[in-house]
Amino acid sequence: QVQVVESGGGLVQPGGSLRLSCTASGSIFTLDVMSWYRQAPGKERELVATITSGVSTTYADSVKGRFTISRDNAKNTVFLQMNSLKPEDTAVYYCNAYIRSTGVSRVNPYWGQGTQVTVSS
Repeated sequence: QVQVVESGGGLVQPGGSLRLSCTASGSIFTLDVMSWYRQAPGKERELVATITSGVSTTYADSVKGRFTISRDNAKNTVFLQMNSLKPEDTAVYYCNAYIRSTGVSRVNPYWGQGTQVTVSS
């Protein structure tokens, strides 16, 4: 059994910063691509940032230069450092991880439960 759990959301003023964390646990053999998505009310879920096991990163244009994704492979954890936050960054942020479980030949995607980020004065 594999679990993916996010933490670090909250309420922050415009221009402020937050750091999200996402940790995978359970019967993990390999942890491959990890990503952050977000979904604002009434909108579709969108990809925010991705990091490969080789630490190559990609970002949505809307967050480039403000958000940084990183990972700690020893702790099966991915981070999203969010700076210069704007009201339009308000959303539920979800972690997605591609994991090969112990004894399983294929890689499967796993989602966390989401963490709310609200940017408001």
